[in-house]
Amino acid sequence: MGGKGAALLVAVLVATAVLAAIPSCSAAATTTLPKKPKASASQPSADTSRRAPSSVVFPLYGDVYPHGIYYATMNIGNPPKPYFMDVDTGSDITWLQCDAPCQRCSKVPHPLYQPAKNRLIPCESPLCHAVHASTHQKHTCESPKQCDYEVQYADHGSSLGVLVADTLVLSLVNGSAVPTPIAFGCGYDQLFRKPEEPMPTDGVLGLGFGKASILSQLRSWGVIRNVVGHCLSSKGGGYFFLGDDLVPPSGITWSPKIRIGDSNYYSPGPASFVLGSQSLGSKLPVVLDSGSSYTYLGFQPYQDFFSAIKRDLSRQPLKETFDDNSLPWCWKGQKPFKTVLDVNKYFKPLVLSFGNGRKARMEIPPENYLIVTKKGNACLGILNGTEAGLHHDLNVIGDISLQNLVVIYDNEKQLLGWARANCDRLPKSRISLV
Repeated sequence: MGGKGAALLVAVLVATAVLAAIPSCSAAATTTLPKKPKASASQPSADTSRRAPSSVVFPLYGDVYPHGIYYATMNIGNPPKPYFMDVDTGSDITWLQCDAPCQRCSKVPHPLYQPAKNRLIPCESPLCHAVHASTHQKHTCESPKQCDYEVQYADHGSSLGVLVADTLVLSLVNGSAVPTPIAFGCGYDQLFRKPEEPMPTDGVLGLGFGKASILSQLRSWGVIRNVVGHCLSSKGGGYFFLGDDLVPPSGITWSPKIRIGDSNYYSPGPASFVLGSQSLGSKLPVVLDSGSSYTYLGFQPYQDFFSAIKRDLSRQPLKETFDDNSLPWCWKGQKPFKTVLDVNKYFKPLVLSFGNGRKARMEIPPENYLIVTKKGNACLGILNGTEAGLHHDLNVIGDISLQNLVVIYDNEKQLLGWARANCDRLPKSRISLV
């Protein structure tokens, strides 16, 4: 969801048995589809008998500021139709706003998705069990012929609907075009922070590592390996990819993927945080989330971070300004700033050190946690996660701090990696690092 605090919601699914029979189920406290299509889902099949796994690259659109979202175009259906989808590594569930009919939908860039009547996924499907487990909902079957779901996000947005099956058309880097069966949510009841405003996207592309995610479904068909990556440009746009063909053989900083409790968050493990020379804490849980526009620190690290920022700025020619509501904390100079390069000299880099055997470091320079607004002020893009409704210990590294990095989520090797890269051009082969 564009501009959401942090999606951080992942689903756990079983794919192979599911994808062969994609027809229905109910999560506790959800309603049945207003007009229930008949459920006899004969899922289209993918011919994977002679195909070696390949990769696919998608251009990204959007930015951190002012739009607060990065999204890609996905071609879904038969014949395929384009939909703009929020690229979200913080959740598993993919969904489109849907005319089923729609009870509560916002204005979206394309006509609402219309499901075929024989594409409902039934309640007894392993896929439905897994979706409910991933969204922490009790698995009950109020309507056995359909799988109801409800996804809730940290910014209090949500999507309620049913799981359906359709075809995703992919143009692979090996030159082939592959129509692949997928299961996703047909959302007929959405709740947004500003429902009266048009949405920049038609839905959310869940790229978590649970088997409900599109990533895991494509892996189960043998289309790609279970690897996803993205490169978000600070100028806007960028790209994301599925599969491992583009991953450079060297130059990437890797850290083991660590599980946090029973969640499916992409975590490189606990880290020590240092701003300049000041420690903000150690063994702090960290999550990487492309569905979060900004970075969020837990209660105590945020207090220490913000106190250090204010202390440093007390000796600089910047003044707090309260006439800019872009973000909670903004400063103005003697004249309006044009870019973050005008102001980053007044701030210090934030360094995360992960101690999982590899001693991986992620440096977040000031330009990766500041924005310059339309008023020419510099605003802090690291926010208080507790105020955003996140668990008080969780530290979420969002889009602003991942800009101009290629970030790789390798679920085959259970590794997370990152490196500085040129995100302004789509790679034709291996990604070039800088």
